[in-house]
Parts: sequence; C-alpha cells; structure tokens
Amino acid sequence: MKTTYVFLTTGFEEVEALATVDVLRRAGLNVKTVSVETSKLVTASHHVRVEADLLFQEADFSDAELLVLPGGTTRLNEFEELKKLLLTFYGAGIKVAAICAAPMVLGGLGLLKGKKATCYPGFEQYLTGATLATDQPVVRDGNIVTGKGVAFALDFALSLVELLAGKPKRDEVAKSVLFEN
Repeated sequence: MKTTYVFLTTGFEEVEALATVDVLRRAGLNVKTVSVETSKLVTASHHVRVEADLLFQEADFSDAELLVLPGGTTRLNEFEELKKLLLTFYGAGIKVAAICAAPMVLGGLGLLKGKKATCYPGFEQYLTGATLATDQPVVRDGNIVTGKGVAFALDFALSLVELLAGKPKRDEVAKSVLFEN
C-alpha cells in the first residue's frame, strides 16, 4: 500500500498537520507522521506535543505517494535531508504538498517554477518562479498542492484526498465531516 508522509518539526501548525492526517485516514489512505527532529515527540506551535510515527532517519519512503509539509514555522526549510528527499521524489513523479509557510521550501528548491501556488500572506517572496494565486485557499498544479493557511486546512486535506483517491472519495469524506464547499 502506498503511503503519505506528513513531516513534523518543532513549531508545526497543529491544525494543518493533524487535520490533514485525520482527513486522509478517513478516506482510507495510509498516512505516517515523520519527525525531522531527534525525537518522535514533537512540540507544535501552540505547545501541543505529538508523537510522530517515525523518525526521519528510520523511514524508508520507498512506498511514498505523497509528501506533505505543514506550516506554522519555517523550520522545515533547515533540514537538508528532507529537501534532498523532496527533490528526488518529486523528480520521480511523487506528489508533494505544502501549506502556510511551508511552500517556501518548495519555492527554494525550484519546484514551483512555472507553477501556480499559494501560501500564507507574507511568504510570497519565497515562492521562486511561481505564478502567485494567493487569492485562492488551495492550489493544485500538476503534482504540487499548496495551501494558504490554517483556516483552509480541511479544504487542503480534501484536495489531497481528491488527488490520491478521486473526487467521489473527496465528496464522501467532505460530507462525513460536514464540510460544505
């Protein structure tokens, strides 16, 4: 079974990460959280402590179908091994997604060149080469999905369900969580 990996670091935005994990799992998709820190226990932006499923250095990733970067912090941009993984896997056709501040990682890697993208207001300058679509809460362009921020976390997660499992599954999950859009 293919896996979606959601990367956690100190200061991650709880709602963006956990709503995504929740919605993808409601869709029956396999999701693993991955700490890029030295411990599986990661403290989020509002001091919620979350235990990740895996440490980055323990993960295999060979079954990856989607790599997800929640925002809340710019700290994910500091992890060179994660950036190498993103470049390698995106180059191999693996889907990537980032929300809030995290699209800056994709922009810095050149993955947004010629793509439409959105982000948290004030981070537009880091979306190198992107066509800004910051009036949109979630933007999908090919194998990249970007989201604006925490208020759109469910929309972002449902977009990922659609990307991986199709619109009927997205609609089914949206209805089950009373999401109207």
